[in-house]
Amino acid sequence: MPKTRIEDIRVTPIAFADPPLLNNAGCHEPFALRSIIEVEIEGGIVGLGESYGTTAVLDGLAAAAPKLIGLDVLDLNGLWRRCGEAIADGDRRLSPRVVGAVEVACWDAFGKATDRRVCDLLGGQVRETVPFSAYLFYKFARHHGASKGDAWGEVLTPEQIVEEARTMIDAHGFEAIKLKAGVFEPEEEIAALHALRAAFPDAPLRIDPNGGWHVHTTLKHLPELTGLLEYLEDPTLGIPAMALVQAATDIPLATNMCIVHQDDLAPGLSAGAVRVILSDHHYWGGLQACRELGRICEAWDIGLSMHSNSHLGISLVAMAHLAAATPNLTYDCDTHYPWQVDEVIEGGKLAFEDGSLRLPDGPGLGVTLDRAELARLHQTYLDCGITVRDDAGEMRKHWPGFEATRPRF
Repeated sequence: MPKTRIEDIRVTPIAFADPPLLNNAGCHEPFALRSIIEVEIEGGIVGLGESYGTTAVLDGLAAAAPKLIGLDVLDLNGLWRRCGEAIADGDRRLSPRVVGAVEVACWDAFGKATDRRVCDLLGGQVRETVPFSAYLFYKFARHHGASKGDAWGEVLTPEQIVEEARTMIDAHGFEAIKLKAGVFEPEEEIAALHALRAAFPDAPLRIDPNGGWHVHTTLKHLPELTGLLEYLEDPTLGIPAMALVQAATDIPLATNMCIVHQDDLAPGLSAGAVRVILSDHHYWGGLQACRELGRICEAWDIGLSMHSNSHLGISLVAMAHLAAATPNLTYDCDTHYPWQVDEVIEGGKLAFEDGSLRLPDGPGLGVTLDRAELARLHQTYLDCGITVRDDAGEMRKHWPGFEATRPRF
């Protein structure tokens, strides 16, 4: 058995180009923040992780890292305990994010040390490829003050949403389609869904208003959505409100907002608030925590998929290894990956085949850090001046007077 104690942890904040994508909270800024985590174990083996790059997470990682030196790389109970001790006031939302950031790198390091893939360490591969969905956004043509836009152009109407979908599906082969909503009046966004249905008659559709609709608004529109959606994601805010809506419809409600922590499971599931949970190893506490969440969902007959945020390839392959080892993954996963042009792994961006990702060859996660790109994206972080995500502030550059209120409609 190889020696696998942690000898060093390195965290590098990075920033990469992000399009002006719209959501209920506002508009994506010109750069998205991430952190790249390297866990070095005995023998010089380095495992990789990727997580959030905001100040709170970076500070949490900085506080926890010294306490993890000497810990066995698979002592996950010790990882949780020491991270909890390191983070001020035992922040219940921050601790799982710090654990998740380090834990993925631990699995990667152990996989490299034992010549095993992460999916095999998580219980074994149950699917050859992992399906992802086409994640559609309303968007501006360019960032405020920019001289030119991106290849996607402006997307603010149902017709433009359909063209965006065609472009993404032609490029990547996705089958399921998700529309990020809560930007315009619900009637306009539902019109976009109908336009998508006309253009893609067989595609599973889902819409995510990000908690932007009041309960009465959601109830009003349920008849129009019945038979149109495979699920309705977070139309409104909170477990009680979601439970009220779910009781009124056969459309499965999904969430990555009202059940996002183990403490939310008992109240959320007992209230019947949702029928689908979108897991995310970045904030649930890593890959093992999400496998445990999958078993809970199976026991409660709750559907399971994966949430996404702006991310690069290390996060994508971690999601894919987890999905490949999760028998009851019942819906195609979300991913922002087609929206990103930068990459921090050797070989450049990973390719989807027929809407799915095949796991890379090799032990661990199967990817290697491109150190030149890491240095470039770290310099971008230092130069861009962004340390905390502020979609509302960015939106006010385009729409003065915008307020990020939830629910809005």
